[in-house]
Amino acid sequence: MATKTANVLARVEPDVKQQAEEIMSQLGIPVSVVINMLYKQIIMKKGIPFSLSLPSAPTALDEMNKTSFNSIMETGLKQAENGESLNAEDVFNSIRREIANG
Repeated sequence: MATKTANVLARVEPDVKQQAEEIMSQLGIPVSVVINMLYKQIIMKKGIPFSLSLPSAPTALDEMNKTSFNSIMETGLKQAENGESLNAEDVFNSIRREIANG
């Protein structure tokens, strides 16, 4: 294993740093190991090892044609019929937990 002699200095938001370090601590992985793993992945992939794209914005109802709207509704109906949906109370409880946990 190569000797680690290079330093990395990065400025990050304090809350982001704290949250990430808490997770790394729970995993038992030092920050330096995570940084080294990231750098090695960048080398192996010859680029950033995850997507850096912007999420697409949801389409508003008035921007859809009737065929697109009906397709979305049919998909939702099939999911509901196949038991692939969640009840509203569970969804709202999940949202409340996410908001409470920041």
